[in-house]
Amino acid sequence: MNRSWPAWLSALSVALVFGMQALASEQNVDSLLAANRLDIDAAISPEGVLVPGQKLTLTISIATDSWFAGGTRIRIPEVAGLVVLQTEQFANNASERRGSQNWVIQRWSLDVYPQRAGEFSLPPISAKVTIAAGPGETIEGELVSPPVNFSVSLPDSLQGLNNWVATPELEVQQHLDRAVDNLQVGEAFEREIELKASDVLAMMLPAFVAEELTGLSAYPSPPVLDNATNRGQTVASRTERISYVAESEGEYLLPARDFFWWDTSRDELRVATLPAIKIVVGAGVAKATDGPQNTVRITPRHFLLAIGGLIALVWMAWMVRVIVRLVPFGALKTQATRGLRKVIDLRKPALPERLNPDGNVGE
Repeated sequence: MNRSWPAWLSALSVALVFGMQALASEQNVDSLLAANRLDIDAAISPEGVLVPGQKLTLTISIATDSWFAGGTRIRIPEVAGLVVLQTEQFANNASERRGSQNWVIQRWSLDVYPQRAGEFSLPPISAKVTIAAGPGETIEGELVSPPVNFSVSLPDSLQGLNNWVATPELEVQQHLDRAVDNLQVGEAFEREIELKASDVLAMMLPAFVAEELTGLSAYPSPPVLDNATNRGQTVASRTERISYVAESEGEYLLPARDFFWWDTSRDELRVATLPAIKIVVGAGVAKATDGPQNTVRITPRHFLLAIGGLIALVWMAWMVRVIVRLVPFGALKTQATRGLRKVIDLRKPALPERLNPDGNVGE
């Protein structure tokens, strides 16, 4: 039995196909927007007190009741007094239920850093999208987000400060590659200073200017800047290395340094401090006294020698006491007298001064 489609059914199928193609060809981005099947929005965060240098996030949300058939490209505007950066190369995709339909959403994030206080207006941001309109059909076009207005103020505690860092966390530390309390003229040491903060760029961290001290020369190296992103959070660091060379004897002081930062998590001014460093070259303070000073170091060997000498003295005293007790004093005196007489007799001449002292020969 030969079964075939009725002619009217085939004609209806062809008409439906061509009708859908014609309908798809008539659709565009504007028609999808008018039919509430596509929308775009923009918002700035956080809200509240915003200060110069603080990181803000501009979020652009694009939603459709269909799906995205291609990549989305956004155009970043240029605004005086604002640094606008796209640090994320891809959007965050999500979905949500609106009425009886599922919508697909793309969220793009831009980092915004205000450089001064005042009122700002971000102009509309254009996004080129590709939306699926049916099997094998797509719609390409350009969307424009609404403008975004926000205000940046300067709190009283920041008035009069030349620079600060707006961040939820700031860390400052320093290291020396050797001890500096007994340097000699001509010797050198290196000082490393590192600043690390989140939600800022490394180029926004303050530079460290080396001290100018007579007798202690400083040779700074170019700073090392680093930006890293971890789970959407930007962490920046700035590392300064300074080589110091001792050129003359004396004491030197690298003064303490204060770094001001605005705590964006608590909306308050805070200070991070590097402690001062004392450096001694050569005689240091001793060279300023009237005369030379000799310093004697007591070593373990000196201590043992002193103990040994004390033991020897005690032993000799004990031996003298024992001898005195064993030998009677009278007998010792008699023996000493006899010995002394023998010594005196030995000193007498062997012959008399005159031979035959009673004769007259030689008179």
